[in-house]
Amino acid sequence: MGWGSVLCDHHTRGPVNLLAFWRLAIRRRIALIPAVSSSTAAAVTVVTPSAPCPCGSGRNYGACCAPLIAGTTTAPDAEALMRSRYTAHVVHAHRYLDRTYLPTAKTPPSEEGAPSATQWVKLEIHRHDANVRPGVSHVDFSAHFTEDSKSGVMHEKSEFELIDGAWIFTRTLRQGPAPVVAAAKVGRNDPCPCGSGRKYKKCCGA
Repeated sequence: MGWGSVLCDHHTRGPVNLLAFWRLAIRRRIALIPAVSSSTAAAVTVVTPSAPCPCGSGRNYGACCAPLIAGTTTAPDAEALMRSRYTAHVVHAHRYLDRTYLPTAKTPPSEEGAPSATQWVKLEIHRHDANVRPGVSHVDFSAHFTEDSKSGVMHEKSEFELIDGAWIFTRTLRQGPAPVVAAAKVGRNDPCPCGSGRKYKKCCGA
């Protein structure tokens, strides 16, 4: 299931384009990963403190994302917040998603939503660019899911800011993988990229 795939909007029960759904989800203040569902909701996911954390850190849930979601501690960096927000989707902690997203952080908390048919199965952190500028970091990640016996992945690059001593999700920078940048063409009389010191036409381009 790719970016052009069709999911079901849990308000309309109708098919929507995935990219359009992302935009709709952001307008509804869901943020980060849209909580999609179909006509059949899955059971609530229960993660015990001693179980592996859904974020994939390798730590137990009770020592990883659980304290962040409970509000007893704050994320030390943007990646930790990203991981905890993914876990919040797994355990349906929508109030935590609200308070860690800038547009909804100061609004009254939303009701905890009913579980959806979407099961989030794995998080991959591709890159954490810490402090791209003071108090701002970027996280590039993929969230893998299953729904109606089909698998899919949502790839996103997000921005996080350190505000009043706490990291918060501010906006989506990119949806989907980073664009592939073509390598610059080497001229025949240019130095060979291999570092031999010879011209390209006399070396690897011969």
